[in-house]
Amino acid sequence: MPIKIITDSGSDLPLEYAEKYNVDIVHLPVHFEHDLMPEDTDTKAFYARMRDSKELPKTASPSPQVFLNKFKEVEAGTDIMVVCMSSNISSTYQTALIAKEMYEEEGQPNAIEIIDSKTFSGGLSLLVAMTAKWSLTCSSLEELKAMVLDKAEEVTAYFTLDTLENVIKGGRLNRLSGAVASVLNIKLLLKISDEGTVEVVEKTRGLPKALTHLLAKLEDKQHDYEKAVIAIVHSNCEKLALEIKERILEKHPFKEILFSSMGPVMGTYAGEGGIGVAF
Repeated sequence: MPIKIITDSGSDLPLEYAEKYNVDIVHLPVHFEHDLMPEDTDTKAFYARMRDSKELPKTASPSPQVFLNKFKEVEAGTDIMVVCMSSNISSTYQTALIAKEMYEEEGQPNAIEIIDSKTFSGGLSLLVAMTAKWSLTCSSLEELKAMVLDKAEEVTAYFTLDTLENVIKGGRLNRLSGAVASVLNIKLLLKISDEGTVEVVEKTRGLPKALTHLLAKLEDKQHDYEKAVIAIVHSNCEKLALEIKERILEKHPFKEILFSSMGPVMGTYAGEGGIGVAF
């Protein structure tokens, strides 16, 4: 039985993967004050607008109706799997569960599984890409669910930010601590925890050192390069991200690389100049 894969815009899934595997993406609303940003806004246009805005844009979870509409678009006889960003940073997962209940109450025909990925951005991009591939060959929705949950526990994701301004504005970091860190040019090496939250791993002086420490984390895990996949995400710093990609491949010949820019949801909190890897 065919399986339709749906994710949310916190995944930063490369467009070519979404098109190749017919993955639908439910967009989280992003507002600049009272102005709702169109879903098809180019990422460069988003970053330019954020740069010029005095206030950070606001993100919100999509309504259950948006998910329900997506579910109803799937033809009868096709099961549905939704892989959402971590429930510990967004209520999108809970929203998808509500939509599933609404769908089932209406007596709709297809089975649905909702997965809390416990990750986001590059980590979720990696997980969704693998899910989409596996959906083409697995025998059932239950088999795919087991595979995805196993993979979700394995995925490791790190990132570092060039600026702490957005993290401070968004309330993710104490303003005083953030100000001190900015003055001292301290960069934070961050990790997505097992619970799907952000934790500080290291503090370094300057971005080059932070990126070196970020790349060193790839040594902490054994990679089967015949099958290994890595996701690299950046927040409007493609040139730097491509340099990081080359540095990775010099030592780690991953079979496949997912390369993408953080969209408005993740870019709102990362600010410009952020780099993340997930493997």
